[in-house]
Amino acid sequence: MADLDQTLALALKGYAWLPDLRRRSPGEPVRIRVMGQPAVVICGPSAARFFYGHGNLERHSALPGLVVRTLFGRGAVHTLDDEAHRHRKALFTSLLLGDGIERLAGLAGTAFDEAAPRWRGETPVRLFDATAGVLTTAVSRWVGVPQKERERAVLASDLIAMVDGFATVGPRAARAMIARRRQEHRFSKIIAGVRSAPPTSDPLSVIAHHTDDGELLDPRTAAVELLNIIRPTAAVTWFVTFAAHALDRWPRHLEPLRAGDEEHIRAFVHEVRRFYPFAPFLGGRATRDLYFRGEPIAAGTLVLLDVYGQNHDPELWEDPYLFRPERFAGRVLGEFDLIPQGGGDPRTGHRCPGEQITIALLETLLPRLARLDHYLPPQNTDIDLSRIPARPRDRIQMVFPDWAPARDHAARQRQSISGDR
Repeated sequence: MADLDQTLALALKGYAWLPDLRRRSPGEPVRIRVMGQPAVVICGPSAARFFYGHGNLERHSALPGLVVRTLFGRGAVHTLDDEAHRHRKALFTSLLLGDGIERLAGLAGTAFDEAAPRWRGETPVRLFDATAGVLTTAVSRWVGVPQKERERAVLASDLIAMVDGFATVGPRAARAMIARRRQEHRFSKIIAGVRSAPPTSDPLSVIAHHTDDGELLDPRTAAVELLNIIRPTAAVTWFVTFAAHALDRWPRHLEPLRAGDEEHIRAFVHEVRRFYPFAPFLGGRATRDLYFRGEPIAAGTLVLLDVYGQNHDPELWEDPYLFRPERFAGRVLGEFDLIPQGGGDPRTGHRCPGEQITIALLETLLPRLARLDHYLPPQNTDIDLSRIPARPRDRIQMVFPDWAPARDHAARQRQSISGDR
């Protein structure tokens, strides 16, 4: 297997690629070739700890050029290592951790409440697209980016395109690169304008006035990092859509969400992030000769951490392919257990600093969604695991009838059955 290049298998199998390889090869690391270079596959909490161990791996040389050009942008924090990464990462943690979480979540709740009345009626609404609009409105207000309605609609579409096209070639990748160029150009001009005014606490101003080695970032790089603040919020669209998929399949979770049961809401959010496919794996390159579980890993070797496999590892999660939020009730999560957005400390490592924002946004939006009367018209809700990033095929179409609030749903059903309506 180590001699057979696995690039085609990755394209065909998607999220199942690394779990299948690991099942067929005893022991770890699993040695393969991908994109013409040697690589090893690792999985599990000890693997995540090794992957994020200080000085073990570098990220910038492991990122495929297509991922940089679509998802992150040239010169982004994701492409840096060591002290340069720590300094730039501090910019993100200062904005994405702390008080900013509550404020952004509150703005998302307000944007949802503003949008929901427009969804009422018998015309199906694509939840995926509607959620992208809500989240883009919220994050634009939070960052301080001036937006006309038309500009916000284009931004929402472009942010989704950047995420949707990062792991493929062809039309999706082309749309992603066009979207990134358009928004980088627009935000570069906004950054230049903001620099003519005194600094404020708005994220837009903080990024515009950030310095590396005493020098302001060039406007394009500042625009890249501004997008890297905004884009992950739009990516929460995937998790909201997956949550709606889960509520359709397992409707027993609707009532606890509607009731605002905080423990159940948090457990449901974690289970959505664990169960559904988002990041398939992460990559780094060995900075020196290393050993993992007694096996040598030569300097320069590509190391792949199987994220999807770890989130479905039966040694970590009992019945991992069952959707069971109760598995998180009272469970204290370690830094390297649940890793849909990476592992370790987000303040110092490469774990996404927006993870806590993701959780807060889902805890804000999902109870609101559950409280809206809705039904799913006939559609294809299958999730193709060969597609990265995966999503329900019809992006979850929902009808929000112009009825009373959801708490009266049972009474309406009784009336309908008895012929009173």
